[in-house]
Amino acid sequence: MKINYIILCMTALMLSPVAEAQKTVSLKECWDRAAVASAIATEKENYSDIWQLRDRNLLKGWLPTLDANGSVIYNSSVIDLKNALGTIPVPGIADAIKPMPHDQYKVTLDINQVIFDGGAIKSARKIEQTNLKLNEKQAETDLYKLRDQVTACYFTIILLEHQKQLLGTFLETLEKRISAMQSALSNGMILKSDIDVLASEKIKLNQQIAETEIRREAYVNMLEDLTGTEIDSGTKLMIPDIPEELDAELSRPELELLELKKEQLTAGLEALKSSRMPKAFGFATLGYGNPPGNNFFKDEFDTYYILGAGIKWNIFDWNKARNEKQIISIQQKIIEKRKEDLSDNLLRQLEVKNAEVRNLESLIKSDIELINIRKRITSAAESKFENGTITATELLNEINSEQQAVLNHEIHKINLAMTKIQCLNISGQDLE
Repeated sequence: MKINYIILCMTALMLSPVAEAQKTVSLKECWDRAAVASAIATEKENYSDIWQLRDRNLLKGWLPTLDANGSVIYNSSVIDLKNALGTIPVPGIADAIKPMPHDQYKVTLDINQVIFDGGAIKSARKIEQTNLKLNEKQAETDLYKLRDQVTACYFTIILLEHQKQLLGTFLETLEKRISAMQSALSNGMILKSDIDVLASEKIKLNQQIAETEIRREAYVNMLEDLTGTEIDSGTKLMIPDIPEELDAELSRPELELLELKKEQLTAGLEALKSSRMPKAFGFATLGYGNPPGNNFFKDEFDTYYILGAGIKWNIFDWNKARNEKQIISIQQKIIEKRKEDLSDNLLRQLEVKNAEVRNLESLIKSDIELINIRKRITSAAESKFENGTITATELLNEINSEQQAVLNHEIHKINLAMTKIQCLNISGQDLE
C-alpha cells in the first residue's frame, strides 16, 4: 500500500509540470481580456446609465410643472373710482365705494401642463437614443485600437520565443561541435584557433539568447498590463487558425460610427420640424393674496384660483429653420464623403496586406527548399572541415547560413499569421 502511494505521488510530480506546460492562451482570449481590463469596457454601461437618466427626464416633460411664486407690489397710481362715479346721479354711491389699494401681496402655486408639444419630446428621445448608439460605437472603435496593440505585442512574444528556441538549438549544436573538436585538438588534428572561432560564436549566441529573453519579458509584461492576466513562463501563446480565404467585405466600427452620425443628423432634422409645430398647454394658479386675484375691490387677504389653456405657435422664424435644414444637409454630405474616403483607404490597406500575404506564402514555400539546400551545404562543409580542406571560420559561415534560413522560415510563418490577423482587423472581422 505504501509503495502504491509513493508511485502515485511520483506520478503526480512527473505529470504536474507537463500539465503546467500545456497551459495555452489564444489571441482571441487576449482580445477579450484586454477589452474587460480596459477602462473602455465600462464606458458602454456608463453611457447606458446616462441615456436612461436623460430619457426619464425627457418623459417627465409630460408631467405638470409646479412653481411657487410670491410678490409684493406697490402702485403709485390706481383708478380713482370715487371721482369716476361721482357724476352718476345716485345719492351716496361714490361714498359707498372704497378706494383701490396701492399695495398688492400674493403667494401663488402655478401649475402648467403640456397638452400637445408638436412631437418635441419624441424627437428629443430619439436624439438621445442615437447618441447612446453613437457613444457605444465610439467605445467599440477605441477597442479596435487596443486590439491592434494586443496583436502586435502577442506576435512579438511568439516571434521572440521561436527565436530563442532556435538560438538554443543552434547553441546545442555548436557545443557538440566544440566538444568533438576538443578530441581532434588533443590528437593534433586541428589548431586551437579553430576552437576559438566556435567558442567566440558560442559567446555571441549566449548574448543573443539573453537579449531575446529580456525583450520577451518586456513584451510579456506589456501584454499582462493590457490584458490584466498573468502570463508565466509555462504559458504558450497559440498561433491562431485563420481561414485561407478572407472576406473582403468591410464591417469596421468606424464606418458604422459615421452612419450613426448621419442618423443623429436625421433625428436633429425631425426635432427641427417639431420645433415649428404649435404647442398647446393648460395652466392653473392657486393663490393667496390681497387683493385676492383680480378682485381689486376686496381689500383683504383671501384665496383664489385661475384656470386656463393656451396655444403657442411660432409662425415666422425669419428662415432660421430653413437655414438649419441646409446646415444638416451639408453635414450629411460631409459625413458621406468621409465614409467613402474611409472605405477607400481601408480597401487600399487591405490590398497592401493581401499582397504581403501572397509574398509571405511564396517565401515560406521557397524557405523549405532553401533550408534543405543549406543543410546539404553544411553537411558537406563539415566533411571538408574534418578533412582539413576548409577552416573553422568557413564552416561557421555555412552553419550560420543554415541557421538564418531556419530562423527566416519561422519569422515568415509568424509574420504570415500576423498579417492575416491584420487583414481581419482592417476589414472589421473577428476570430472564431
